Amino acid sequence: MEPNITLQIDHHTVEVPRGTTVLEAARGVGINIPSLCYMNLKDMCITNLPASCRMCVVEIEGRRNLAPACATRCENGMKVHTSTLRVLNARKTVLELILSDHPNDCLICPKSGNCDLQSLAVKLKIREIPFAGEQSTYKIETSPSLIRDMNKCIFCRRCEMMCNEVQTVGALGAINRGFSAIISPAFEQPLTTSECTFCGQCVAVCPVGALTEMDHTNRLINDLNNPRKTVIVQTAPAVRAALGEEFGLPAGTSVTGKMAAALRQLGFAKVFDTDFAADLTIMEEGTELLNRLTAYLNGDKNVRLPILTSCCPAWVNFFEHQFPDMLDIPSTARSPQQMFGSIAKTYWAEKMGIPREDLIVVSIMPCLAKKYECGRDEFKVNDDPDVNYSISTRELASLIKRANIDFNSLPEEDFDQPLGESTGAGVIFGASGGVMEAALRTAYELYTGQKLEKVDFEAVRGLDNIKKATVRLNGVELHVGIAHGLGNARKLLNEIKEGKSEFHAIEIMACPGGCIGGGGQPLHHGNSELLKARTHALYEEDRNKPLRKSHENPYILKLYEEYLGKPMSEKAHHLLHTHYFNKSN
Repeated sequence: MEPNITLQIDHHTVEVPRGTTVLEAARGVGINIPSLCYMNLKDMCITNLPASCRMCVVEIEGRRNLAPACATRCENGMKVHTSTLRVLNARKTVLELILSDHPNDCLICPKSGNCDLQSLAVKLKIREIPFAGEQSTYKIETSPSLIRDMNKCIFCRRCEMMCNEVQTVGALGAINRGFSAIISPAFEQPLTTSECTFCGQCVAVCPVGALTEMDHTNRLINDLNNPRKTVIVQTAPAVRAALGEEFGLPAGTSVTGKMAAALRQLGFAKVFDTDFAADLTIMEEGTELLNRLTAYLNGDKNVRLPILTSCCPAWVNFFEHQFPDMLDIPSTARSPQQMFGSIAKTYWAEKMGIPREDLIVVSIMPCLAKKYECGRDEFKVNDDPDVNYSISTRELASLIKRANIDFNSLPEEDFDQPLGESTGAGVIFGASGGVMEAALRTAYELYTGQKLEKVDFEAVRGLDNIKKATVRLNGVELHVGIAHGLGNARKLLNEIKEGKSEFHAIEIMACPGGCIGGGGQPLHHGNSELLKARTHALYEEDRNKPLRKSHENPYILKLYEEYLGKPMSEKAHHLLHTHYFNKSN
């Protein structure tokens, strides 16, 4: 083990591990050096240090030039000064130069009030911009999930690092040179025709308003005020584990009951739970897994294993773009969001006597790719989407605040039935490993015919990049793998292509930690402790549920009895399954 480095930062003697940057060391002792490009993403294996914005410059004794603290490694005996007059003047000049080519539309900017550039301008007391010159002018790009306004880009390159190093998608990069340089897909093509998966992680790390989500809150307000429409809502499991952060509650506070109460106050006709559809997903996806596994064990050489989960639309986008030769491997089961929409606009609408065209299904999701997923053509009937649109956790928090609802004082309320009933297996869908654990709980009992006494599969939990586990089913060893983050998914897919995969089933989620770290959640900036707290909230809710296996949900059983017949039936396949497309060209 290498010895630590000892250095002096201002009046502090600091001891840090070798490889620590000056910025990290300073923040470790409470010295806040400003930065726009730096991301604390050690847990996500960021290795390329940007040093793009130069806001974090410091003075180091013995060096002629100011050094960027984010890209300067600590050395023994180093003496660092973080706030000399020279440093303060340099930072002010850098910020003024950035602002000289930045729109002055803070009043209507989506990031106003939550913008790092705005906050720095306030902190450094910038009251005028002494530099005048040519202004960048780019067309604002609107996609189903994201809005790109490159007029506001400060070239921090956070989005580029996230897209290329963490997610390995490769949709964003620096193109052109000099004043014409821009972060963009290749050849300045739109996101919709690029490799973009719409995971939203670029939005989550953008410090300004250059990348924001497509906001549907005003559309929702109009629909809620339309007397001709019945507007219902479904809420994803990860939302309840993070929404409270927007109202000052500690990370990891589950706000399920308060969230249901707030949604009723907003005016939804029914407040349902995507966890119901998560249980339904397990019935379909789990049956598909057992069918493939049984055929494989019976010697069918044409069976495609490992089966890959299909709940995450960003992950679906990823393999459609980058692994089109493997489209027959993932499960054909739709995501819980889309299963819910399909059942709501058929089974439930028929029972309630509501015409499909008069029913608006809205989802609250931690994920920006869900906005894109709503608009996929295969999830429409006569051009009417099964789920009309999705709003993020952040958008819901904003809407609650706009409605002047005192969230923290709300009473605990339950979801409506029948589409609001769920088991603990549905709740844990929001965490990496949760889909696999839910599937194992059901697959074990359906395959063996025996009661599973210990339902907690600890081996598939946690924030390790890739997790492995073996489950024994009546002498059969079922090997499962779990990955979160598309960079980790790529590793597993490459193993499958090379014939080296040991797994029968693999769960993949696009975002760090799974849905709890989704692009539409309150910003986490790679904070693993925050992600662990959110994960803990979901497993606590699971632990306290009276039913913890999807096949025990009485409303799911009734749905099959009354409407679908059995898992993987012709009707279930029509309403609950999908197909995939080659998007590599």
